[in-house]
Amino acid sequence: MDKKIRLAETLKRRIISMELAPGAIVDEISLSEEFGISRSPVRELIRQMAAEGYLELEANRAARVSSMSHQSLRNFFLAAPLVYIATTQLAAINASSIDIKQLKEIQMLFRKAIDENDLEGRVYYNNQFHLEIGKIAQNAYLLPSLERLLIDHARLGKIFYRQPTSSDMQEDLDTAVIQHDQIIDAIECHNAGEAGELIRVHMDLSRRRMTEYVVPTGIDVPLAY
Repeated sequence: MDKKIRLAETLKRRIISMELAPGAIVDEISLSEEFGISRSPVRELIRQMAAEGYLELEANRAARVSSMSHQSLRNFFLAAPLVYIATTQLAAINASSIDIKQLKEIQMLFRKAIDENDLEGRVYYNNQFHLEIGKIAQNAYLLPSLERLLIDHARLGKIFYRQPTSSDMQEDLDTAVIQHDQIIDAIECHNAGEAGELIRVHMDLSRRRMTEYVVPTGIDVPLAY
């Protein structure tokens, strides 16, 4: 594999897995030494990844991993359903048999990660599943928006899906697998309406868990009389 491609894939995976935390400095000298390439292509890749939303650039400062502020989370919750539904409906219209085969292969890896309690794999293959749907949609306007959303979707998933800590959390994971299968079936049948409704329900499942993380349950403190 080309060194620059390997660097790009590794850096993206480190970001969505939260190995590189939001706001962390990305040192181009260290990356250049780690992957055995000159600083010029590293700098070019950093600019490209900034355009994709993985990194933030400021004048005379080192690149940083994109932040996750209150405003960015609010924008995520507002935009995600619109983009996910639109791309999934278009995928149902445009999908070929080859596309469906690829989607099913990713789903197998996602299911395996769930069964093996593999957190990294679970987050990564969920990301790949929705990205593949975006590619199947074949819309040059929607895909960049979807890719940007998936960065924060994956990072949120890494934060609050660390390990299933309760039976209802495991039930949600099992439900997510079933919903993926249903989405694939709707896309394969070219049923855009059903595919859109399924992805809306799927997003509601994620949003509920995300909201529970962002707004934790208050502590029950007994009142003194």
